[in-house]
Amino acid sequence: MSLNKVMLIGNVGRDPEIRHLDTGVAITTITLATSEVYTDKNSGQRVTNTEWHNVVLWHQLAELAEKYIRKGSQIFVEGKIRARSWDDKNGQKRYTTEIVAENVRLLGRREDSNAGAPAPARFSPPATQNAPSIDDPMRGNNAL
Repeated sequence: MSLNKVMLIGNVGRDPEIRHLDTGVAITTITLATSEVYTDKNSGQRVTNTEWHNVVLWHQLAELAEKYIRKGSQIFVEGKIRARSWDDKNGQKRYTTEIVAENVRLLGRREDSNAGAPAPARFSPPATQNAPSIDDPMRGNNAL
């Protein structure tokens, strides 16, 4: 048995970037910052460690994210971790690790972001029997 599940709560680092593949499938990428705060035992000072995550959203989930999520939005992301590699234009092997989102919830906004924009509480693909794998980029995600 194996399990690949990621749950993150953090703040969006920049506005979502949406693009459409040749097939018409929408894909949106966002960066998400999660922070850990602790007090250093030696100095007594508060220390903040921030980790940045690349999050990928597909289909209608991608379109809703582009519409409602903005830089500074606090969100909950549930999905799975995926590592992939490719060769860049110089022939160098490049690697990335990203979160493929299955569920996104808007939790709130930071004080300096656009607080007047309406936002749904949750959007995610529907729970269906025999749903295609998340690895299948042609799967149909409907937003709730």
